[in-house]
Amino acid sequence: MSRHSKWSTIKRQKGIADQKRGTQFTKLANMVTVAARQGGPDRNINFKLRIAIEKARAANMPKDNIERAIARAKGNEGDVAFEQIQLEAIGPGGVGLVITATTDNRNRVVGALKSALHKHAASLTGPHAVAWQFALQGHIVVPLPPTKEAREDLELAAIDAGSLDVDEYAGSLILITEPQTLERVKDALERRHITINEIGIGLQPTLTVPVADQDTERKLDNLIADLEAIDEVDEVVTNAA
Repeated sequence: MSRHSKWSTIKRQKGIADQKRGTQFTKLANMVTVAARQGGPDRNINFKLRIAIEKARAANMPKDNIERAIARAKGNEGDVAFEQIQLEAIGPGGVGLVITATTDNRNRVVGALKSALHKHAASLTGPHAVAWQFALQGHIVVPLPPTKEAREDLELAAIDAGSLDVDEYAGSLILITEPQTLERVKDALERRHITINEIGIGLQPTLTVPVADQDTERKLDNLIADLEAIDEVDEVVTNAA
């Protein structure tokens, strides 16, 4: 399976620990800020913010950094106006990319993205030229149960709680949900004391583009690496298969 399958986003998120610590903390702080701005700074009622904080803590991000990221969303961090932007591009092999970034300077990050794309013979598109091929979904990654019976029991519990689909990948089960039912499925798993390795909400492709040759895949890998190296870029999702 290509690294650009529908679970490539999850794999890249797991690889964040391999990045430089400063870049890692910048991306995690952006995630916290965006979650707090979208759903409010109260983590008791903002599920997305709780997820972002859990990820930051798992990466050993200092508590002060997390609190500053939340304050930034409330406008208490030097009154710097941050915004989340989403840009679309066409890459090698006609593969579509959706790039999400959090920035206080739209022109700066757009310029950096254009430069990285141009380096790899890729280019930005207009709005909705690519995004219509993706859907916003929740996902929960759990260890693969040891027996067939345990797996069936877990899948039934997840489906009863609102999971749309269950897929197996690399020794794990990935439970797919609507964004609004993600917390309910998470709670159902926790009541059964099931370990959750990864949880999040993000874009996943609904229409994929086959990448048949290694040269195109290598070019796509290099492009994604350069895009993700930009501090303000939070996520790069492709529809390559």
